[in-house]
Amino acid sequence: MVIIGTIGVFRRYIPVSSAILAFSRGILGSLSLAAFVKLRGQRIRHGVKGRKLLLLIINGAIIGVNWIFLFEAYRFTTVAVATLCYYLQPTLLILASPVFFSEKLTGKKMFFAFTAFAGMVLVSGILKAGGTQTDSFRGVIFGLAAAVLYTVAVIGNKKITGVDPFEKTIIQLASAAIVLIPYILLTGGGTPVHMDVRTIILILIVGIIHTGLVYLLYFGSMEHMSAQAVAVLSYIDPVVAILASCVFLKETISVFEIIGAVLIIGSAIMSERAGDRT
Repeated sequence: MVIIGTIGVFRRYIPVSSAILAFSRGILGSLSLAAFVKLRGQRIRHGVKGRKLLLLIINGAIIGVNWIFLFEAYRFTTVAVATLCYYLQPTLLILASPVFFSEKLTGKKMFFAFTAFAGMVLVSGILKAGGTQTDSFRGVIFGLAAAVLYTVAVIGNKKITGVDPFEKTIIQLASAAIVLIPYILLTGGGTPVHMDVRTIILILIVGIIHTGLVYLLYFGSMEHMSAQAVAVLSYIDPVVAILASCVFLKETISVFEIIGAVLIIGSAIMSERAGDRT
């Protein structure tokens, strides 16, 4: 979660299109994760085919587009605001759970969802004097779009059962890269921009460390931890993202954004705890 929290800072220093970065992340992430798993001596069952394989490919495509929106959010607004918009995802998943998982939406969960949206209003900058700047507001919209797509991807993953988690992730990461190729060619996003040694190294770090290694650590740790512990620790990510943006990018965070951050992260944590007790 600490590593993931720094990805927004890295994106700011990579002068390529979001589509190219998302494509690179998918390719490097899938290859490095497969290599890490093999070095670990763990076997992957290669038995995915038919409908499950198709669903994984579709889910991978959704993840790829999600990355584009997230990287665009980092580009148009501060890393802190983009990250907080993205972390509306747990609230969206809670609201969608009655439809997709037949889970009861309690009064407490509705309250926490409303609190998270209130935090989103504060973070978006709508309440600031003079409204929002065009680019900043565009970043907010991209961040929210990424949150929606990530919610769809999580729902898809929960629906696809009986597949090794590492194999499932490798297929989706590779699919995310492959489906982005037509988009890159059609939009002209494949033209290299300032592909110097530093840029190449940063792209490798995002693909291998922020993706391959992170997924290995994430799935490896889940085997030895409770679901609640995993959920709570996941909120290290936005905290690190906000601190990293302040330290490395010299970004400032307003009082409204601080209050919004507390409402979004706090409501998500409390909602998950309420769900564990019901």
